[in-house]
Amino acid sequence: MKSEELFRQAQQLMPGGVSSPVRAIKPYPFYTARANGSQLFTVDGTTLIDCCMAYGPLILGHAASPIKAAITAQLDKGWLYGTPSPLEPEFARLITGDHPCMDMVRFVSSGSEATMAAIRLARGFTGKKDIVKIEGGFHGAHDAVLVKAGSGATTLGVPDSAGVLAALVAHTRQVAYNDPEALETLLSKHNDVAALIIEPVMGNIGPVLPTTNYLREVREITHAHDVLLIFDEVITGYRLGIGGAQVKYGVKPDLTTLGKIIGGGLPIGAFGGRREIMALVAPSGPVYQAGTFSGNPLSLTAGIATIRWLHDHPTTYAMLEEKSRAIEETIGNRAGGSFVRLGSMFKYFFRSEPPKNYIEVKECDIAAFGIFRERMFARGIFLPPSQFETNFLSVSHSDEDIATLIQAYTQCL
Repeated sequence: MKSEELFRQAQQLMPGGVSSPVRAIKPYPFYTARANGSQLFTVDGTTLIDCCMAYGPLILGHAASPIKAAITAQLDKGWLYGTPSPLEPEFARLITGDHPCMDMVRFVSSGSEATMAAIRLARGFTGKKDIVKIEGGFHGAHDAVLVKAGSGATTLGVPDSAGVLAALVAHTRQVAYNDPEALETLLSKHNDVAALIIEPVMGNIGPVLPTTNYLREVREITHAHDVLLIFDEVITGYRLGIGGAQVKYGVKPDLTTLGKIIGGGLPIGAFGGRREIMALVAPSGPVYQAGTFSGNPLSLTAGIATIRWLHDHPTTYAMLEEKSRAIEETIGNRAGGSFVRLGSMFKYFFRSEPPKNYIEVKECDIAAFGIFRERMFARGIFLPPSQFETNFLSVSHSDEDIATLIQAYTQCL
């Protein structure tokens, strides 16, 4: 197999043979030769229906024509300037118009960079040191948020990676998702908390959905304790609709981080919020943030094309909702598990009840998921290779794709 040989070579040249740990599928990952629409085509000649969609950004599908055309046109104009371009205010106007919480936005190069900058900004604005994150939430691979899950809210953060200094995560505390009482207790005991950063819908272990009024309670609690609320919508932004989870659930955070879809599949991130907070970002204020590739014209062009397409096709989200509903209604809770979905995000958990937090997600039968994923792959379906990752649908998933998915789920479960 070509993939096996490529992986053998890569292991000698790259740590673990991959550029990101999630791609290290055992015994070896498949290598993609090309992709189009809802399908991946491997170097081994296999065609797969893709339910990973690069972990979320490809809402229009692989090599979508509107994005391809926009990128092609931009290539003739250049792909890196090192200067401002008209694309920046154009895209900033789009994003701030879609998010009531955003008066201003700063473009960066990744979701990780966006969350790192938002946390720094929250500390700079409040003058406080600590942050709170949700247990099991993922906000990138920077030191402040690489905290071992389960270290608890009443103890100091414990590093979840070698090379992260304990002193750096000592100012990061955790609370469980869907537990407003725990958040209230924590903030009542600690008055040096600058911000709570939260995935409004937990995508990196899910989807795990918020219980009724949970996000509203989080907003009320953080406001009462003078703690900034950061919504990490790197996954949910433009996935759940125009304006993301904050519009869907009617909750207005102080800061928001974006990524994934807003680059149309190209590297990008962004953070934004109230004008008085964002005014502290350099060069207008003392909170430093910079990057050579920030506001990259190719990424902005692809992002503008994607978001304008979504605006121009308002039935898109209802259509995606119907596709995921069709899978749920056919599969249900077959094989003793639970099917969770929200719009185009979905997952079958090997747990009798849908999990409400990280601890409950960890109760899933991981061995069963591994067998299930391999069976699905043998039937031409690529699912994210972990029980703790969300599946995604795209506009390009046809009715035939959905029928194939339903049949495969039924047989493999």
